[in-house]
Amino acid sequence: MNIRVLIVDDQALVRAGFKVLVDSAPDLEVVGEASDGDEAIRLAAETAPDVILMDIRMPRMDGLAATREILAAASSPGPRILVLTTVDIDDYDYEALRAGASGFLLKDTEPAALIDAIRVIAKGDALLSPSITRRLIEEFVKRPENASASSAQFDSLTERELEVLVLVGHGLSNDEIAERLVISPMTAKTHVSRIFMKLGARDRAQLVVMTYEAGLVVPGT
Repeated sequence: MNIRVLIVDDQALVRAGFKVLVDSAPDLEVVGEASDGDEAIRLAAETAPDVILMDIRMPRMDGLAATREILAAASSPGPRILVLTTVDIDDYDYEALRAGASGFLLKDTEPAALIDAIRVIAKGDALLSPSITRRLIEEFVKRPENASASSAQFDSLTERELEVLVLVGHGLSNDEIAERLVISPMTAKTHVSRIFMKLGARDRAQLVVMTYEAGLVVPGT
């Protein structure tokens, strides 16, 4: 089954370029194009995309408001939101993370890297663009309004699951976790799946935020 992609950007040429690129991949399919947040919300409900390429700065309703409404209305886990951002991380990116974005990608990313990113984020089994997302999360949790949360939320996890969660927080993939703990990749994947279920997390980005907020992973380590 193809990965269904919704493209959201206020520039027609940008949308057209993304559409040609995405449709060129045999396993990807563009199911809609939106020029603002209102249209994105409507098309997300109508087309049920797996991944949304979301521009943040748009007229009328921006990508932040659209991300919040789309994820609030979606059944679990909902579409993965891939935010297209610039080199300079700003308040829009912080708010996108709070709103539930699954990952961030630079707008000048090479075409092949964008295709790979869509595949990765659709699976939800790897932290997208660690150099951007990890830096963003570290800065996010340092802010006063994001004071560290209690680790009591992890009481339902087994000792092994907590160990796996910490490794997820450090940005390790399932295969890397398996190698570190000397277990099979399938066992690692099972642990991560159970963690998602127990904590009600959407994706790896949300798990990483949880580990930082609870102090299980320290920014900069």
